[in-house]
Amino acid sequence: MPFRRMLAQRRVVAVLTGSHDGPMARSALLVMDIQNGIVERVPDGAESLLAALDRTMKTARRAGIPVIYVRVAFRPGGTEISRNNKSFSAIGRAGGMGLDDPATQIHPAVAPAPDDIVVVKKRVSAFAGSDLDVVLRSLEVDSLVLTGIATSGVVLSTLRQAADLDYQLTVLHDGCADADPEVHRVLLDKVFPRQASVLSVGEWIEQF
Repeated sequence: MPFRRMLAQRRVVAVLTGSHDGPMARSALLVMDIQNGIVERVPDGAESLLAALDRTMKTARRAGIPVIYVRVAFRPGGTEISRNNKSFSAIGRAGGMGLDDPATQIHPAVAPAPDDIVVVKKRVSAFAGSDLDVVLRSLEVDSLVLTGIATSGVVLSTLRQAADLDYQLTVLHDGCADADPEVHRVLLDKVFPRQASVLSVGEWIEQF
């Protein structure tokens, strides 16, 4: 179903039911950096993460919540990569991160559905170098559900920027992963709750 028609239907339901101020009225699910070259670096394998994400996305689609994938990729030659950027200049030298390279494609276990949205970013945050802000404003979204790899990378950077943009935020802790389990734990237990609700995938699904 096209998103604008879906959004219009949700507004009608909200008016009829009096639920237009509900927490899920204008939400979007962000599935960030779940691409081949990043998933393969998840410690102890990514099977449980991918299964949790699959459940989350199926629930979002049934609820009429837009599913937005975010991936990182560059033009041939890495034109967008500055040599002043320590981490991304290393990526540029290594290569293999072009728009059509296998490493930048969304993992097939969580492939987008026809009506899902895919945006391409150029830095760590999902907003950096992408049209995500334009897409969210067009959909009139004011609440984001965050998932992705890595917890200390795209999830942290996107959470900080989205909080500064006044989005309501939820992080699904088993919908995220990080190469450093201790950093993952500290962020989810101590840092993220200052700006977001931190739930399990199961707890989030129970809201529907």
